[in-house]
Amino acid sequence: MGRVVLVTGLSRDIALRCARLLADQGDALGIDKVVGVDVTPPREDLGGVKFVRADIRTPVIAKVIAVEDVDTVVHLDLGPSHGRGAAKELNVIGTMQLLAACQRVSHVTTFVLGSSTAVYGTSARSPALFTESSVARGGTNAGFPKDVCEVEGYVRGFARRRPDVRIVTLRSAQVLDAGAPLAAYFANPVLPTVAGYDPRLQFLHVHDALEVMRRAVVDEGVQGTFNVAGDGVVMLSQAVRRLGRPTVPFPPVGFGTAARTMLRAMGSDITPDLHRLLMHGRVVDTTALRTILGYAPAYTSAEAFSMFAAGLQPGLLSGRGAS
Repeated sequence: MGRVVLVTGLSRDIALRCARLLADQGDALGIDKVVGVDVTPPREDLGGVKFVRADIRTPVIAKVIAVEDVDTVVHLDLGPSHGRGAAKELNVIGTMQLLAACQRVSHVTTFVLGSSTAVYGTSARSPALFTESSVARGGTNAGFPKDVCEVEGYVRGFARRRPDVRIVTLRSAQVLDAGAPLAAYFANPVLPTVAGYDPRLQFLHVHDALEVMRRAVVDEGVQGTFNVAGDGVVMLSQAVRRLGRPTVPFPPVGFGTAARTMLRAMGSDITPDLHRLLMHGRVVDTTALRTILGYAPAYTSAEAFSMFAAGLQPGLLSGRGAS
């Protein structure tokens, strides 16, 4: 009998793509069924994925896992949201309920967490390169970075209670899709920057993100935590030149307030953790990804950004599509 995979957050683009990939390659990967859950159905074609309307913040998720005989859970329902309270509830409470459900169901043997490099935060004291053993030195006291830290903490607790479950945590750099905060930032016609700072940024192409998720699911010999990002870095100044955008430099003190006021006037916004990223940047080491997971990203950070820049729609160039 083949495996049954549950993917959370199916209304998110990356989660739907991952679920469809696993379903399409199911025969070759030894997967019998892929089940996707979310409170709202995805707008795109499900392919061979079975959609179940379910809220991971409620105990109903345990029933779904039990009824569908799920043995592998891929948790991709993490991310920022328009409402901070809603994001906190989905990210943290949702993960707690999901882990509680997995703990009660004995046939769950694999848990893959789609985490973020935001777990390292960003500050003036950050190292030049974060490894998987690095700890945050600032910038994780609020917002999405705080959520990610809490979520990973709950997953570590789950690992202690269920040592029989193989756990893979993927700390990914941003994929510049429609839901990414940096994608919304770069889509604005004028970009606020911090005077005197030129942060180093990393990006991840969706092809590489999906391939790493696939390997994490099917390679039963792999477990642990992995940084996932395209090789190299993109300086903010390089990204701005590639886009051909004008910038408005603001002083470091008060940058967040000034940038938010400016972007809101254009119908956009900026989160506090993005304020810090645009000042200090963040770069991670991907040695473990190559040597343990055995995967070298096909696209560099620069290539991933260039492909994003080339695909920006005219509506986004005017700022109407940013959110």
